Amino acid sequence: MGPLWLCWVLWALPLPGPGAALTGEQVLESLLRQLGLSEAPGPAQRDAEEPATPAHVRAQYVALLRRSHGARSRGKRFSQRVREVAGRLLASEASTHVLVFSMEGRLPPDSELVQAVLRLFQQPVPKAALRRLSPHSAQARVTIQWLRIREDSSNSTYLVDSRLVSLHESGWKAFDVTEAVNFWRQLSRPGQPLLLQVSVQREHLGPRAPGAHKLVRFASQGREGTGQAEPQLELHSLDLGAYGARGDCDPGAPVAEGARCCRQEMYIDLRGMTWAQHWVLEPPGFLAYECVGACRQPPGPSTFTGPFLGPRRCIASETTSLPVIVSVQEGGRSRPQVVSLPNMRVEKCACSWDGAPVPRKLGP
Repeated sequence: MGPLWLCWVLWALPLPGPGAALTGEQVLESLLRQLGLSEAPGPAQRDAEEPATPAHVRAQYVALLRRSHGARSRGKRFSQRVREVAGRLLASEASTHVLVFSMEGRLPPDSELVQAVLRLFQQPVPKAALRRLSPHSAQARVTIQWLRIREDSSNSTYLVDSRLVSLHESGWKAFDVTEAVNFWRQLSRPGQPLLLQVSVQREHLGPRAPGAHKLVRFASQGREGTGQAEPQLELHSLDLGAYGARGDCDPGAPVAEGARCCRQEMYIDLRGMTWAQHWVLEPPGFLAYECVGACRQPPGPSTFTGPFLGPRRCIASETTSLPVIVSVQEGGRSRPQVVSLPNMRVEKCACSWDGAPVPRKLGP
């Protein structure tokens, strides 16, 4: 196996708020941030008449407008059905092991991932070996990484979980590998298996046991492994037909209290805002949309037990940017300039746990 390298890419989605509707003030703040201004130009700084927009500026604006309909920013979505997948050992070298899980058909297209848990059975360390250990060498660090194999056979790893294990304990150990499954799904290759790399490393080793971490072994690594103790991948998902959003709201009827989460039309009238007059040349306004309604809560305790998670809420899960043409002052004269404002239009609404982390985007 070739050398492995770490690649970190954070996927952030700066939206106005999970359920908050976009306002004219937020459009202004985004515009000022893109132009590096502290405030909108006053009436004296604006032309009484709108300057003519050159053909190349309008072409740039139209190109951005078209691109915004195809490039969406995604947020995290969730689910709640449980499936177990048995894994097998693909390769092993010293204290690094690769597990392979067949994922075909495990996550139906009408479901969303909530959590993926890797369960490894830690075998007991022989008592004779434990007696030779110092108190400072009784722990080892187990690190789980997602292993990506590219089409050119090169590979890279992404850290998804890491924790300490005691050499004095044995039994099942659980690791959160939700990010690994999210990475695997981003590749859109359902026929490819999920590869997880398990590494056991030193942790505060004493002088009497420089290789104590090598005593940590999991079932299926050697002769003692049995089918009942093989690595297990537990997938928790939820049926979107019952727990997801319902698409666009009915434009002819108001959304009733307690209605299911949906995307509702909302028009931002830039021409009607004082700060935008004779400053924002295009567009005169736009459909921003907003996410309204409620989300059905799964019965019983949530798979996520972290204190930071709240109930499921209706949020914007996909957004697009909005290109605008503004009049800027340069050398005492006005000239049109194209600016792209991120996350202005809601393209899709979804139900998500309040406070849930946003997944990282898979790098090139």
